[in-house]
Amino acid sequence: MKRKLEISELIFQILSYIFLTVFAICCIYPFLYAISAAISGREAVEYGQIILFPKDIQFEAFELMFGTNMFWNAYTNTLFLTVYGTIWAMGVAIFGAYALSKKRLLFRKTFNFFLVFTMWFSAGIVPQYLNYLDTRDVFNSIGITDDKWLIVIAMGMAAMNIILLRNAFEGVPSEIEEAAIVDGATEMQVLTNVYLPMSKSTIATVALFFAISRWNGYFWARQMISNSNEHPLQVFIRLQLEYYNDSEAMVGWNEPYATDSAVYALIVCSVIPILIIYPFIQKYFAKGVNMGGVKE
Repeated sequence: MKRKLEISELIFQILSYIFLTVFAICCIYPFLYAISAAISGREAVEYGQIILFPKDIQFEAFELMFGTNMFWNAYTNTLFLTVYGTIWAMGVAIFGAYALSKKRLLFRKTFNFFLVFTMWFSAGIVPQYLNYLDTRDVFNSIGITDDKWLIVIAMGMAAMNIILLRNAFEGVPSEIEEAAIVDGATEMQVLTNVYLPMSKSTIATVALFFAISRWNGYFWARQMISNSNEHPLQVFIRLQLEYYNDSEAMVGWNEPYATDSAVYALIVCSVIPILIIYPFIQKYFAKGVNMGGVKE
């Protein structure tokens, strides 16, 4: 028999639902506005007539983006950084977390301390920038001239994600590992056949963190990638925003859509892939953070 809620509990539930509803609306409204502004007519956008629904619907802004080679080139670069960056970062994080989860590791506490220390105190942007410049010189000296590899390799470590994976690995029962070793499993087989399958939720969550950070990466890509043909989507969007906000460059603009509509079309195109992928990983998200964030 279902227990009848007390007045205080009922009020709390009502307030919770109201708060969550308002919060959800605040989160989804900017995206809906971006879609409406991207497909609305020029006059409606320039005079601020768009509130929620589009007016004077047109799709020329999207046609402009889809017909621009630089847009597809930037999209390809972003996919490159996201796919290879996530694979590389996950490899570093998995092997690092696996080693740090072992009590038999020499100087284990020291390594863990230095890992956490980087989260407390950062060297700062200028030393990090100089370090990346030196790293690029090293890459150039061995024949790697594509600056995208600098973003992939040099920025492939995140202390927080390693800690999440380490805690998840520490939660794997030692008896299972011992049984695998008795059966003749090597260290690599223990990692791939025992630890990884038993930590799928945390691995999926960390992979999502890495993928989103690579997909949305802007600052270091803008600073370190000098070739415009190698710019990722976020840098391309920023450059387009600067271009469309240049009053001199926009003299004589006579398109049926506003300049802001072109930028909003770009923004929508950059968000859609994450919206497609996220629902497939969402079921692992809460479980993965709980497993990796709590150390028993």
